[in-house]
Amino acid sequence: MAENSGCPLSLTVAEALPRDAGRGIARMDPKDMASLGVQVGDIVQVVGKRATAAKVMPTYPKDRDKGLVQVCGITRQNAQVGLGEAAQVQASTFQEASSIVLVPSTPSRAFAPGRDPRYLGRLLERLPLTQGDRIRATFPGGRYLEFVALEVSPSGVVVVGSRTAIRIKGDGGPAREKSGVTYEDVGGLRRELQKIREIVELPLKHPELFERLGIDPPKGVLLHGPPGCGKTLIARAVANETDAAFFHISGPEVIHKFYGESEAHLRAIFEKAAQQAPAIIFIDEIDAVAAKREDVRGDQQVERRVVAQLLALMDGLKGRGQVIVIGATNLPQVLDPALRRPGRFDREIIISVPDRSGRLEVLQVHTRGMPLAEDVSVETLAEMTHGFVGADLAALCREAAMTTLRKVMPRLQAQEGGVSPDLLTDIQVTMADFLEAFKEVEPSAIREVFTEVPDVAWEDVGGLGEAKQVLMETIVWPVKHPEAFRQLGTAPPKGILLSGPPGTGKTLLAKAVATQSGVNFISVKGPALLSKRVGESEKGVREVFKKAKQASPCIIFFDEIDALAPGRGSGGDSGVTERVLSQLLTEMDGVEELKGVTVLAATNRPDLLDPALLRAGRFDAHVRLPLPDQKARREILAIHTRGKPLADDVDLDRLAGATEGLAGADIAGICRRASMLALRELLDRDGQAATPAEIGTLKVLVRHFDQALAEARGQPG
Repeated sequence: MAENSGCPLSLTVAEALPRDAGRGIARMDPKDMASLGVQVGDIVQVVGKRATAAKVMPTYPKDRDKGLVQVCGITRQNAQVGLGEAAQVQASTFQEASSIVLVPSTPSRAFAPGRDPRYLGRLLERLPLTQGDRIRATFPGGRYLEFVALEVSPSGVVVVGSRTAIRIKGDGGPAREKSGVTYEDVGGLRRELQKIREIVELPLKHPELFERLGIDPPKGVLLHGPPGCGKTLIARAVANETDAAFFHISGPEVIHKFYGESEAHLRAIFEKAAQQAPAIIFIDEIDAVAAKREDVRGDQQVERRVVAQLLALMDGLKGRGQVIVIGATNLPQVLDPALRRPGRFDREIIISVPDRSGRLEVLQVHTRGMPLAEDVSVETLAEMTHGFVGADLAALCREAAMTTLRKVMPRLQAQEGGVSPDLLTDIQVTMADFLEAFKEVEPSAIREVFTEVPDVAWEDVGGLGEAKQVLMETIVWPVKHPEAFRQLGTAPPKGILLSGPPGTGKTLLAKAVATQSGVNFISVKGPALLSKRVGESEKGVREVFKKAKQASPCIIFFDEIDALAPGRGSGGDSGVTERVLSQLLTEMDGVEELKGVTVLAATNRPDLLDPALLRAGRFDAHVRLPLPDQKARREILAIHTRGKPLADDVDLDRLAGATEGLAGADIAGICRRASMLALRELLDRDGQAATPAEIGTLKVLVRHFDQALAEARGQPG
């Protein structure tokens, strides 16, 4: 055995950072490192019920002076110690391993590189371990395989080196019952995980605490949130991190065709869990078996009886002991109300769409095994992925890896005898691959109302300096500088109304602000929400705001809002617009606060809007877009002639003076028409084809602009 030096320290085991999972790292306070006499990169032993080895690194400043050692779930399992428990940490000597025999603990048949000892050795290089340790090898794309170190030579603490001979014994057999997911594999859900650990781990590990307090421990927790946000992943992590027996039920598999068999199947699961207590029963898609009984049709009596049986099992006359039920659904509103009371599901935890820091954690989880190029900025990707849930971010990383693989396919096809380790080593995922992957992956949180925003910058909007400034202050600043608003104790405006004559740039400004702020953008065309069915129009408004809240920060843009919210009492329809207006008023400033959502609306008839919509608290800012002055017209002309081959006699200042009274859209039309007139002169020549030389010298002349201007004003050309 290796010799130990220095006095061991007793430290509290804490969760590791997502990026440290599977790397054999123990993060400690630099003061504790000094007490042990170890430097960054040295090897220490972490001792719980068993001893394992880890490479020491300093904790980040926010976690110092707390007496913590941060190790990942794999190291915790190797040391047989849980979160919040004390572990002995001591300095350790080590040797480079001469040989290691690994046994796969996950099936490796489907992943050929996992059977290549040379490639595996490169992935595991510098990893500390002892005999009997579980280790993880992470491959490009985030796929990983886990192994158990069956034999280690020499004995004691070793580090995998470049000369270590690695032998893989066996194929891994069937997949283990227990999931290999640790808390570090769940990114962006620290707060939710902490709540679940309070409910699940404490009653299972320390039931005496609840007995001393004279209370029953929580018996159930309901997880709900949009699809792909991590509900099932959390349950898998809890199952892996606790020593409890784990029973997984998929909602639909409970239902059987024979009378009474569905209820018997459910009873059998709960009885088996009670026999193996402490135990966790996880019911995925619980809405499939526990819908509201009053909504169940006459031919669905099986579902009604299953709901009643589940209610009785969770809180009936017979206690269920140390059995905790975790339910997951993305439709909590369809569950039977009796199921959602304390005693059954004591706590409901909303798994929300991750914010920027949450997305950063999720991306770090899914890119930690990727060979990223130097130009990849995970922080930038986190800022660009508003509205993405965990599953979307995993898909984004997977698509980026697939884009990389497409580029190396020619090299792969040129090789004979499979994939060489050199090719695997050369693969790198670049930022361009991630940007290409963005074209394939849409954010789940706003998929039904997702709008692809055109790439319109402030520079593409001529004039309108005052309107740009107002939009910058009300939309871009709150997103870019939220701490400044918190410091002042003020909230940004909820709504901005853009009004002005047709063609002055209202919709263009909306596109530009969506691009500049980088937030999600939902475009709603007023008439599209109106439906002949009673209640459907109001439901459409509710759904738009619900999606926007889930994907906040978000901009909802109502174009031609006068069609959706005209003044009440104007008549003309069956009251649909009045009901829609009432729904819109309550969504914008009702009892429920609108957070992280800005409403942007455009109209050229503000006089038609209901006065209640224009008050402070709804549309706080009213920006009127005037017809452009000469300076603005000069800017608009410069924007729309950018890239056009203009003749030397074209004077934009003269054209700006000649276009007085015209809107921006009219000026854009004049520039487009002038280009078409120049093209007509070249191509409309009695069937004579234009030569490449003629096309290369094609220019837009001043007479083309004059003719286009005359046509725009309705004058003969």
